[in-house]
Amino acid sequence: MIKDYWKLIQRKVDWPVFLISGGLLVAFVVFSIIKIDLVSDFVSSGFDLSIRYFGAYWQFLMLATFIVGAILAVSKYGKVRLGDVEKPEMSYFKWIAVILTTGLGAGGVFWAAAEPMYYFLDVPPMQKGIEAATQEAIAPALAQSYMSWGFTAWSVYGAVSSIILIYAHKHKGMPLKPRALLYPILKERILTSKWGAAADIICIIGAAAGTIGPIGFLGLQVSYGLRAIFGIPDTFVTQLAVIIVLLAVVLVSTLTGIEKGIQFLSKLNVNAVAVIAVFLVILGPGQFILSHFFSSYGTYITDFVKISTFRGDDAWLGSWLLFFFGWFIGFGPLVSLFVARISEGRKIREIFLVVAVVAPIVTNFWFTVLGGTGIFYELSHVGSISEPLNNGGLPSAIIAIAEQMPLGLIMPSIFLILTTLFVVTTVDSLP
Repeated sequence: MIKDYWKLIQRKVDWPVFLISGGLLVAFVVFSIIKIDLVSDFVSSGFDLSIRYFGAYWQFLMLATFIVGAILAVSKYGKVRLGDVEKPEMSYFKWIAVILTTGLGAGGVFWAAAEPMYYFLDVPPMQKGIEAATQEAIAPALAQSYMSWGFTAWSVYGAVSSIILIYAHKHKGMPLKPRALLYPILKERILTSKWGAAADIICIIGAAAGTIGPIGFLGLQVSYGLRAIFGIPDTFVTQLAVIIVLLAVVLVSTLTGIEKGIQFLSKLNVNAVAVIAVFLVILGPGQFILSHFFSSYGTYITDFVKISTFRGDDAWLGSWLLFFFGWFIGFGPLVSLFVARISEGRKIREIFLVVAVVAPIVTNFWFTVLGGTGIFYELSHVGSISEPLNNGGLPSAIIAIAEQMPLGLIMPSIFLILTTLFVVTTVDSLP
């Protein structure tokens, strides 16, 4: 029995990819334990160099991916159904819910609350002449958050790459691995090519880096929330305990599979978000949210090219726009693999519209619900959000906002649970 299992592993595992990617990740963890300052400096220096030499390319890549996907969707090829099944396994609601929650991750609450507030208090540099923390700063602040989580960002999550993966896997018999993205160039050589192995290794490391971010944000957010709500010390031990609980939930969800675990959590997330959004629109600053969503979207569309191609402030870009773009690009191939797994039987046009249009619009409205509510409270009571944000950093934003919402005694706890569910779904969806 053991021998048979070992033979199965030997057939399934790509040992060069496993050993190189696994070895690098283990080395990273070990050095993080014994030389955290050295690792921190290495990561910071590497990111700074990436911003300096590849920042403009990242911005071009995001735009190009969206444009290519849009051209495919409106062309005659948009009607092509991918895969070898006529009917997709998931309903539209489940399919969209899984894609949304997988792509959002920590952004579902952590960044949705904090990012618009930061832009409101410190207007992005491309919007010159606008005074911070005023009515005029609302639209630029929300529009900038839309760009970070908008059409081009979501496009990298599968608007084109998932189409290539489904085609290579289902129609050409290639393995459903990152290397399949190179099929249009290398054809069947991706099975043995060193370039194929390199693609797998780089994407695995990128996925690990992309996963570390949401898990880290979750640890910070929940640990801060536990201190603010229940008085539990915000320490490393608390953050570690949060991460251990997260991994336990991920394990349970993984063992139940896509059909039960991920679909259940995704539906729960989306339903919870819908209930909270309706609740705040009706009982909270609903007119403010709806009005500024439409006006800010006008700013986003009008200034789309200016915002997405801005190159005037490397420090600001590295802290915000390119930070998110680099995250999406690194994490994108693995999310695309997941989108490809659940999108068999869909048309090219459907995949593009859901991933690159529907998902970002829903995301942007949710950012307006949370971030816009925070801006409303800050305008009504100056310092009510900005002071906790300045004193406690990013994790304090959602707690400060939630405490001022209707039912403010229980809303902070609800958002902590929602943050956890978003991150669990993202981590759980990795192929």
